[in-house]
Amino acid sequence: MISGEGPRGAIWCAAAFRLPFGEVAAYFPPHFQQMPTVFIKTYGCQMNERDSEAVAAQLVARGYSIAGEESGADVVLLNTCSVRDLAEQKALGKMQALVGQARKRETGQVFGYLGCMAQSRGAELTQGTDGVQLVVGTQKFHRTGEHLDALLAGRETVVVDTAEESGSQSRLADHPLPGAVSGRRQVSAFVSIMQGCNQHCTFCIVPFTRGGERSRTIPEIVAECRELVARGVREITLLGQIVTSYGRREYPPEGGRSGFVQLLDAVHAIEGLERIRFTSPHPKGYGEDLVEAYGRLPKLVESAHLPLQSGSDRILKAMHRGYTRDRFEAIIGRLRAVKPRMGITTDIIVGFPGETEEDFGETMSLCRAVEFDNAFVFKYSPRRDTPAATMAGALPEEVIEDRHRRLLDTINEIGKRRYEALVGRDMSILVEGISRRNPARYEGRTRCNKIVVFAGAPRHVGQVMDVRIDRVGTFTLYGDPAVVGLGEREVGLGESDVVVETASLKG
Repeated sequence: MISGEGPRGAIWCAAAFRLPFGEVAAYFPPHFQQMPTVFIKTYGCQMNERDSEAVAAQLVARGYSIAGEESGADVVLLNTCSVRDLAEQKALGKMQALVGQARKRETGQVFGYLGCMAQSRGAELTQGTDGVQLVVGTQKFHRTGEHLDALLAGRETVVVDTAEESGSQSRLADHPLPGAVSGRRQVSAFVSIMQGCNQHCTFCIVPFTRGGERSRTIPEIVAECRELVARGVREITLLGQIVTSYGRREYPPEGGRSGFVQLLDAVHAIEGLERIRFTSPHPKGYGEDLVEAYGRLPKLVESAHLPLQSGSDRILKAMHRGYTRDRFEAIIGRLRAVKPRMGITTDIIVGFPGETEEDFGETMSLCRAVEFDNAFVFKYSPRRDTPAATMAGALPEEVIEDRHRRLLDTINEIGKRRYEALVGRDMSILVEGISRRNPARYEGRTRCNKIVVFAGAPRHVGQVMDVRIDRVGTFTLYGDPAVVGLGEREVGLGESDVVVETASLKG
C-alpha cells in the first residue's frame, strides 16, 4: 500500500498488494463485486493526520481499497477536529452536502464521523444529519474496520462507539507501506507516542475529546520507528497532545532525565535515522534535561514549538497555563544559549474573555522581544463544557478581529526580515520530493522546518544536502545545491515558516 495527500487534504492510500478477494469477501455483502472503497477526509492537527493514516492502513489490511476522491467511494469518513467551532462547522457542512448529493444520485454510500467531534457529540451526529451511520471516537479508531464490516454486511444499521478503551494508545501503530505517489516517496513520518491530556487549560476541549494521558511503551515506539527507517524514512516526528508529559507515571526520571528524554535517547540510537522532531510540547515540560538534549543529540533538530497563548500573566493565569511571561522568556533564553540559531514557533490566542488592550499589548511586546519564527494565531473560540466558555468579559467580534490582524501584521513583519536575512547562506535540507508549489522543482525541509524549493532530480529524494538560498518568496525559500566550501554556511539556522492560521496540536 502506498500513501500520500489526496484531493482537498484527504489522506489516501492505494494498495500495492492485496489478499485475493475470495479471502476477504466474507466481510462484505454479495452486491460488492470488488473490494469496497473508502475515502477519508481529515480536518485539524498532525495527530488527526496520523490517526487517518493508521485507519487507512488498517482498512487496506482488511481488504478495503482507499479512494482518492469522495464521489466514487462506497464509504466516506470525515476525521474531525473540535479545537475551534469553525472546524466543527466545516465538517458538519461538508457532511450535509455529501449526504444530500448521495440522496440525489441514490448511491447507497455509507457516511461516518471519526475523531474529536465524534467523541464530543456522539449519537447526536446520527440524528442531526440523516444518513450518517457511523460515529467513532478517539479511543476507537482501531475499531473502524470491524464497524464498517458490520454496516456493509447489513448486521448493523447505525454504529456509535465513543467509549473509553484501555490500551487504545497502542492500537494505532499501522503505517501505509512506502511507494511513489506523484513521484513522492515517504521520507518523513509521524509516530504517536501517547494519547490524551491532563493539563485542562480553561479554553481547551482536548481533555474531554482525547481523555487523560496514556503513554505507549518505549520499546514499542522504538520498534515502530525502526520499521519505518527500514522502509526508507529518514525523519520521524513524535506526536502527542503534550509530548513532554510522556511517560510521567510509567518512566520515572533516570540520571536526571525525564521519561520523554529517555524516549528521545532511545529513538536517537536507531541506525539510519537522520532527524527527530516532536510536537506539541508544553512550556512547563522544558526542563534542563530537554534543553540539554538539543546540544547532546545531533539528530534532534534545532526547532522548538512552544505554545505561548498569551503574553499577559493575568490572562495566562485565567487560561490555567502554569507559567508566567518571565518563565516563558527564560525557557527561550536557555534554548538559544544551547543552540543560538534555534527555530522557535508558537501558538497564540487573541480575544480570550476579559483580555484588555493592555493584556494584548503585552502579547505584542513579547512577540517583538522573542521574535518567533512562526506563529499560529487563533481568534478565541468558545468550546462547550470548557470553563472559559462561561467566563465573563466576552469581547466584541470586531475587537477580536482587529487584534488578530495587528498581531499577524507584527509576526509577518518579523518573518519577512528573517527570511530576507537568509539570502546567500547555505542551509542543510532533507529532500522530500517534488515541490507541491512547482512540479518542475523539488523541495526539502531545513532542520528548522523551512521549505526550500530548488532544481533537483529523483536521486536527491531522501538525501540530506546543502542548498544555497538565492531568493525568498512568500514563506518559501529558493536556492540551488551549494558548492561545498564557498559562502556562508548556517546548518540548522532557526528560520522557519512565518504565519499560517491553522489548527495545531493543543499544548
